[in-house]
Amino acid sequence: MDSKNIIHNALNLSPAERVLIIETLSKSLGEPDIDIDKYWKEEVEQRYKAYLSGKVKSIPYEEILKK
Repeated sequence: MDSKNIIHNALNLSPAERVLIIETLSKSLGEPDIDIDKYWKEEVEQRYKAYLSGKVKSIPYEEILKK
């Protein structure tokens, strides 16, 4: 079944059933991806260590806005 048929069939459901489908689909989009979370945790830690060691310098927000 393709998305066009799914949408057509969903529009024929009762409002309560459509809300249930919307909530279920919405929740599925908000679930965290463990692999991505792990990658970003490692990346953040590396960047923070680089900042603390002086390898990376911060730029004041005002300077960024000027560019």
